[in-house]
Amino acid sequence: MTDKTYSTEKLIDHAYVIQPVRQEDNKDLRGAEARLNEAIGLAEAIDLVVVHHESVRLTKRRPATLFGQGTVDRIREMLDGSSPRPSLVIVDSALTPVQHRNLEKAWDCKVLDRTALILEIFGARAQTKEGTLQVELAHLSFQRSRLVRSWTHLERQRGGAGFLGGPGERQIESDRRVLAEKITRLKGQIEQVSRTRNLQRAKRKKAPHPVVALVGYTNAGKSTLFNRMTSASVMEADQLFATLDPTMRAVDLPSATRIILSDTVGFISQLPTQLVAAFRATLEEVNEADLILHVRDIAHEDSDAQKRDVMEVLSELGIDDTDSRPVIEVWNKVDCLSEERVTELSDIAERRREVAIGRLSDPWPVTVSAIKEIGLERLYSEIDRALTQDYRSYATIVPSANGKAIAWLYANGEITEEGHEEDGMHLVLRMSDKIAGQFEKRYPDVPLKLVS
Repeated sequence: MTDKTYSTEKLIDHAYVIQPVRQEDNKDLRGAEARLNEAIGLAEAIDLVVVHHESVRLTKRRPATLFGQGTVDRIREMLDGSSPRPSLVIVDSALTPVQHRNLEKAWDCKVLDRTALILEIFGARAQTKEGTLQVELAHLSFQRSRLVRSWTHLERQRGGAGFLGGPGERQIESDRRVLAEKITRLKGQIEQVSRTRNLQRAKRKKAPHPVVALVGYTNAGKSTLFNRMTSASVMEADQLFATLDPTMRAVDLPSATRIILSDTVGFISQLPTQLVAAFRATLEEVNEADLILHVRDIAHEDSDAQKRDVMEVLSELGIDDTDSRPVIEVWNKVDCLSEERVTELSDIAERRREVAIGRLSDPWPVTVSAIKEIGLERLYSEIDRALTQDYRSYATIVPSANGKAIAWLYANGEITEEGHEEDGMHLVLRMSDKIAGQFEKRYPDVPLKLVS
């Protein structure tokens, strides 16, 4: 076969998706078809047109090309026989630099593995300065590990991490020293962002409002739920990684409890380690939360496998079964299920809530449909229960002239008794030790006594 340089006139927006299936994949909770569909969804998330997709069973991983020679030749013939000829093949697996280079040479087109594809999506979606910096750092860290490749043909013409594109701008920098300098500079900028976030976090800690973090597999419905709870307009779409940049909003629950709700980036199986590291500053919001809402697409055939993947990413962040914070598992998208199945799940959730300890390994489940606004009242009730489970009763007498202290207690505590006397207003209320401590710092002249 004679070598050719693939033309930038070919359709870069048309792609093949190839899903390698290995023997060890039989232990995976996902089926090959489900993994292939997810790979197609990733490609479509950046507006690629998938003109062919297939699963290819591997008897073993070939060091040079991953696939056997027969598969490599067959795909080359399919590409050559297509009119117009697609210029991109996505291999939904991790490729070594040598495999990457050899496949591009054999197929005469650009090749993206799973990591590169996810990086491309993140690059296309990041909107804030912080998100852009984090994606660029992840991209450069990935490039540095693959300098064995010849990158001279990967010129940039579109947004994203820079793996796709054509003529228009300079080639990706391949010099180790320059890459190292860029990475050092980016880490410094991200460190500054992290310091800013820590300051914002410290301010929130001084406020009495608990932070509730939404986590979950990508496209589980986190942003839709966030919008319904906050009346915000965070992008929501039936596609993978619709939301990248973190968003926080104050929410007043029906009980008058005010919380800070945080929407985070969705997780996915085989999330590139570069992204976990780069987005650690963002994901630290989960570490600082008082309550975690794990949103699951309960109607998805791979819901259990997705849960396992979320647990793995949380574990990388230091959140595991030893974590003592309350966790609510939001079984979302029940509107996609039959009435019989919804009734069955609702019964299961109710029984589980009665015996569960409300931790990561044994969360309190709630069935909802964020898009149809079904089950939100029950969710609010469970959030209230989770946040107030460690409340204790306090008694105080506030001078009637100190209206600010009285208003603060009404706004941040759960008043159970009240009475007006000559010496002031007598109050008995339930609140956390954290809120009680904040009150004592604000109003040291108002005595607060622990009742139980």
